[in-house]
Amino acid sequence: MNWLFWSLLSACFAAVTAILAKLGVEGVDSNYATAVRTTVVVVFTWAIALGLRGPKTFHVPSNKSWLFLVLSGLATGLSWLCYFRALQLGPASRVAPIDKLSVALVILAGVIVLGEKLTWGKAVGGVLIVAGAIAVALD
Repeated sequence: MNWLFWSLLSACFAAVTAILAKLGVEGVDSNYATAVRTTVVVVFTWAIALGLRGPKTFHVPSNKSWLFLVLSGLATGLSWLCYFRALQLGPASRVAPIDKLSVALVILAGVIVLGEKLTWGKAVGGVLIVAGAIAVALD
């Protein structure tokens, strides 16, 4: 199972997440809903990590890794808080595509921050993602 398999599985779960979150956030404070979801994610991921690998294999090699993992966690939290508020205010079929503009932003950041090569395929794909998100948002 390679990166493509896991990426497609992630996309499927993200789609289910959007629908379930939209149903769950109705009549609930969006920040509280995010906290509940996050608690479930924390318990679930620790259960998986401990069940599949065990604590003896846990090791973060450097302070730099710790820093970026913590910053990534903070960014995830902010993203989820904003996403749940957007779902509370708008239709899932419009919120989720706008959220996926992150794909185009990752392509751009990959080139600028990580030094990844910008190919024609990535450029065209990024532009199409942006155009698709705009089309759905304006519908």
